[in-house]
Amino acid sequence: MSELLVDFITSLDGYASGEGWPGFWGLEGPEYLAWLGEQPEATHLMGANTYRLMSGFAAGEVPSGQDEFRPEEEASVDGLTRAAKVVFSTTLPNPLTWANCTLVRDDAVETVRAMKATGSGLLTTIGSLSLARSLLRAGLVDRFRVVMFPVITGATGEERIYDGYPDVSLEMTDHRTFDHRIQLVEYRPHVLDHAPLATPA
Repeated sequence: MSELLVDFITSLDGYASGEGWPGFWGLEGPEYLAWLGEQPEATHLMGANTYRLMSGFAAGEVPSGQDEFRPEEEASVDGLTRAAKVVFSTTLPNPLTWANCTLVRDDAVETVRAMKATGSGLLTTIGSLSLARSLLRAGLVDRFRVVMFPVITGATGEERIYDGYPDVSLEMTDHRTFDHRIQLVEYRPHVLDHAPLATPA
């Protein structure tokens, strides 16, 4: 059976990105980059918006406000290009142009449920906030990992990650600090029917 990991890179205040900030908020260090390079092979799951963004980067489009990719960003995009990717969309044209992508038009939750039941490798989301939220709500997520960078982007933050999420209790299974500033926390999530002190509906 495959394992499903939801994996986020965030600011301390829970944003996925910020206007005017580079990738990794410009704060990636050697320990963190080495850890990224040690990650096991996985099939990456994403929605249409993430596909458009990342495939654009792979095709040479540079993030807004930058003249060129930094080496760390380029290496990250190259790694994703080589990896297997499943894209859930009813609007993207088929075939997809980014290498190693499979387009799925069926329901994402049921498709991932079947992939978990019949597969044996690691499945991981990349970005795709609504997809990750749907998979978590359906009880399909085995591991929930957040890498928090030491910035607060209250004025410039984009894509608030946890809006619309159900209540979830989190059992910590791992934690680590990289480069004396970047904090990783990993949990086993348990979706709650209601808050502990709330009266069930």
